[in-house]
This record gives sequence, structure tokens and C-alpha cells, in this order.
Amino acid sequence: MKTSKNTVLITGGSAGIGFELAKQLSAKNNHVIIVGRNPERLQKAAAQLQNVTAINADISDAADVETLVAKLTSDFPNLNIVINNAGAASLSDLLNNTDTFEKASAEMHTNYLSVIRLNEKLLPTLKKQSEAAIVNVSSIVAFVPGKVTATYSASKAALHSYTQALRVALEETPVKVFELMPPLVDTEFSTEIGGHNGIPASQVADEFLAGLETDNYEIRVAGTEQLYQLYLSSPAEALKALHSRTS
Repeated sequence: MKTSKNTVLITGGSAGIGFELAKQLSAKNNHVIIVGRNPERLQKAAAQLQNVTAINADISDAADVETLVAKLTSDFPNLNIVINNAGAASLSDLLNNTDTFEKASAEMHTNYLSVIRLNEKLLPTLKKQSEAAIVNVSSIVAFVPGKVTATYSASKAALHSYTQALRVALEETPVKVFELMPPLVDTEFSTEIGGHNGIPASQVADEFLAGLETDNYEIRVAGTEQLYQLYLSSPAEALKALHSRTS
């Protein structure tokens, strides 16, 4: 997949991984459209980038998505890369919490169902391009769930399964389907789940661009490849290894 002269949509593009992706893609002569819920943070992010369009929208809100898709269809008919990066995550004490259902509902809606809706609405535009891509940002916890991020892990596992099926469904079209699987990343988004122990967002963007350029459809960032290989040989050992790192 080419990494320049694209029109790229990034949800959750005003901070963290999304902002680093926007920064690196805009520097490589792509037009980048960043979407975010917070208008002040969105404009602050846009001011730091070149060749960027900022659109205030909440991808978990149906009305916002309709407005966003209409604008993209009208103003950006050459849109050919969609990066589904917006997400929700919460710590969850499965033994003692009384709001696990509410947290899980928000995570599943944002991390999984909203991705399906946006992809479905943008596929007609993507299929018109000579080369296009959908990038779903999941996580290594799609394979090896975290005890305190159980419901977040489940939403990413659902996203992984859907991504695999979507890749097969689109293999006869110009649309390639990528999955970006970071470990813990040091961002404001991950503060509640110990993000200060994670890798920098810039490393995720670096490895993503390398994977995009070589058509590596499952981009496992940093040490996630080792944990994934352990998972393939012994899911129980991988689960033990993850929790020994986070305990």
C-alpha cells in the first residue's frame, strides 16, 4: 500500500496514537482528516499539522456519523484510507464493581459497533478508488485479555474477529484491511490503565507506516509479536505472562 498521496481519515485523531499517525502521514504528503469529539483539542491538534482538515464528530453518535459521512462523500471523494482509532477503555474490577455492564456497553459500542457502522457507510467511497485501506486499531489484549481490562479486551477481540472476516469479504475489491495491534501506549487515553508504563505513541506510528508499506495486514507493535507467538503455542502461558508483567 502506498504511504503518500492518499486522503486519510483518522478517528480519534486529535491526541495519542491518532495524533501521531496524523503527524507522520501528513509529513509524507497525505491529506489527513482528523475527527474528534473535543473541538478545542481538535483545533489545537490541527494547528500543529500541515495538510490537515479537522472535523468535530463523535463516531459513537449516529447523527454525528451521518453528518460526517455526508461531508466526506461530498468534500473528499478521493478518500482512500480509513483508520478507526477512536476508542474507550475503563478499568474493571470484575469481583467488586457495580457498573461493569455500563462500562462494557460503552466500550463495545465505541470500539466495535461504531467501527462497523462507519466502515459500512464509507465502503462505497473506498471501493471506487484504485487502491484503498481500512485500518482497525485493536490491541494485543484481543488475544490475551487483561484482568483489569476484561471488557475492553473483549471489545477488541470482537474487533479482531470482524477485521479478519472483513478482510476476506473485501479480497476481490481494491480495499485492503489492516489491523494495528499496539501494546500499552503512554497516552492520555491509557492513563487510567497505567499508560505511563507503555511505549511512546510515535513508535506505534513508525511501525504502522512500515507495515502499511509492506502490506503487513496484522501489525503487531513492539513486544506484542512475542506475546502473540506465545499465545499461539500456549494460550494459558500467554495469559500468565501478560499478568506477570502487569502485576
